[in-house]
Amino acid sequence: MPRPALAETDISAQLREAIARGQFSPNERLVEAELAERYSVNRAHIRTALAVLDRDGLVVRLPNRGARVRAISDAEAMEIAETRLAIETMVARQAALRGDAKGRASLRRIEKDMRRAVTQSDAALYSQCNAALHRELQRMAGNATANRILNTLKSHLMRLQYRGILLPGRPRASLAEHAAIVKAVCAGDADAAERAMRKHLTSFTRLLKQAIEATRMGGF
Repeated sequence: MPRPALAETDISAQLREAIARGQFSPNERLVEAELAERYSVNRAHIRTALAVLDRDGLVVRLPNRGARVRAISDAEAMEIAETRLAIETMVARQAALRGDAKGRASLRRIEKDMRRAVTQSDAALYSQCNAALHRELQRMAGNATANRILNTLKSHLMRLQYRGILLPGRPRASLAEHAAIVKAVCAGDADAAERAMRKHLTSFTRLLKQAIEATRMGGF
């Protein structure tokens, strides 16, 4: 299969980000002409980008009916969170064992930025730092198979993250959890890194379940 052109890759990345951040709603119709105007590209680029997102499970394309943002069911949301927990606990352990000085310094810088985001109540910055920290852990772990799986889940995970980040007090609690992960990884303590990541993602999964239940009751 030919590699997509740079413009098509850029558009698929922008659309992926927009869907993850909730700029397009679940089941919202994605009209090629409107997207082409929005992103200042031709419809062929949009069509190719939508095909990429369809392959990744973010978009559903139906014959003669166009494309729509794929909705994630509550059950699937929980499955994604549980799958992430299983893989990222392993990644944290491997990052502690395989990490280099550059990675450890990067984790500490990101943690500092996360603290600033919490102090300033900057949810967007915190989300960016959160994603950057997990990416750096993946890089340090050097597990290509885990990376492929997590990258496939990435956009779904961002959507779930935005649901959880709205819960009162979550950023500050999340900061403490990430600080424990950074401390363990930087110390090269694989057992502690795995425990810290498990605690963090177990908390996230529990809060996601609460958010789902609140949505069902109309309170979120």
